[in-house]
Amino acid sequence: MADDAPGRQEAMRVAREDRARTNALLGSIDPSAFETTGLGGGTWSPKDLVGHLETWEENALAALDAWDRGEQAPIVAELRSLGTDEFNRRAVERKASMSGAETRTSAASTHARMLERFAALSDARWTSPPVAGDDATVGMRLGSTLGGDLGPFRHDPDHWADLEAFAAEHPA
Repeated sequence: MADDAPGRQEAMRVAREDRARTNALLGSIDPSAFETTGLGGGTWSPKDLVGHLETWEENALAALDAWDRGEQAPIVAELRSLGTDEFNRRAVERKASMSGAETRTSAASTHARMLERFAALSDARWTSPPVAGDDATVGMRLGSTLGGDLGPFRHDPDHWADLEAFAAEHPA
């Protein structure tokens, strides 16, 4: 499975390009609907989705910090105890009090920090196990944390169809 992880530069390119597409889709939504629920036919708003995407990038940053200390990534235990759906629900709830502007600013900052952190990793570190005894590479672990249906580091595209449909209902 480690062979499925893109190289560090490719992962950064994909993360930048996918986020640019997400941001373009968000820009096609009426700004007054940014906090309106109904995204994907559910209870999330575009603001909630932005916070959700940020949460998973925060998980990647926390994983890197933990691995630097020789520890397991915190998200592993959280997902084991809560499951993905409950983890996501709690994360959206935790960020609910933030304004739309705060959410966008925070998410952009986290995305930039993540890309900077990836850039600072050596290729050797990217292809080494995150902690002693782990059989996957840093790149693969991060790729699965930030992954989606299209593969490692491809979380954003999982939400594009919902954003497109929402934008059609709430055009800018």
